[in-house]
Amino acid sequence: MKQNSYSLRNEKTRNLINNAVSFYGKDNIEIEKFKGHLFLAFCLIAAFVGIVALTSLMIYVFVDSLGWVDWQFVTSAPSRFAEKAGIFPMLMGSIWVISLVAVFSLPLGIGAAIYLEEYAKDNWLKRLIETNIANLAGVPSIVYGLLGLGFFVSTLHLRHGTVLIGAFTLTLRVLPIVIVSSQEAIRAVPDSHRFASFGLGTSRWQMIRSVVLPEAMPGIMTGTIIALANAMGETAPLIMIGAATSIFTAPKGILSPFSAMPLQIYAWSDFPGEDFQHGVTPAAIIVLLILLLTMNGIAIFIRQKFQNKKKR
Repeated sequence: MKQNSYSLRNEKTRNLINNAVSFYGKDNIEIEKFKGHLFLAFCLIAAFVGIVALTSLMIYVFVDSLGWVDWQFVTSAPSRFAEKAGIFPMLMGSIWVISLVAVFSLPLGIGAAIYLEEYAKDNWLKRLIETNIANLAGVPSIVYGLLGLGFFVSTLHLRHGTVLIGAFTLTLRVLPIVIVSSQEAIRAVPDSHRFASFGLGTSRWQMIRSVVLPEAMPGIMTGTIIALANAMGETAPLIMIGAATSIFTAPKGILSPFSAMPLQIYAWSDFPGEDFQHGVTPAAIIVLLILLLTMNGIAIFIRQKFQNKKKR
């Protein structure tokens, strides 16, 4: 009799516990669903605000540039008359500098990333170096301008305001970004692919050349070109190393003085004339955006090309 009473009490207790778990579990599920819907609404609102702001700005600049972006504007030098003003010397200056930055930053950045990921021992020194590189990627660009002025101009006594000094300074700016993005791309290659290559008797360099780099190249090139596009829009470092705000001839070599498109846009935006503020300046912005979008398009093309090769 006592055993039956004891079993009955246990069964009632289990039922109460099951009912409580079912009730509160269902309540928690509803709360989590509500949190999910709330987070989704927040993300949609944030995306909507960003897209609307960017679209409004683009429409405003595009409308102001109508009638100003033409072949004469792209191939002419700056002028104090708005209808004769052009962007050609600054366009060529930007292309010269970014081309040299690519030449300097690609081998240095990819080489440093390969060493840190494939050769360096995992110790405190490697972690310290990686931490400092990640911190350098977030340093304001004007600090790199001061570094370029202090080291290349004041210490090495190189001529200020030249294409070479501008390229060196912007290389310092983008190099940490290239290293970090290249490290992430190399780290994403599965270790099983490395072990399979070692199993075939390859050396470490052969494994890196034939396995790691081909698989990591889409991420490396994407990160590098985006970093170069970011450098093309920099103004503060170029001002610090003495680049000209306006120049009337395109640079003819790496030791020639130069100006860049952001510097000229900044100078034109300060002109008092209505045609400069609502015609020439937006037109120069459109040309710069076309150049940046072209670089991003190249990054997408290269990424897609390497991904297609990997699928084959």
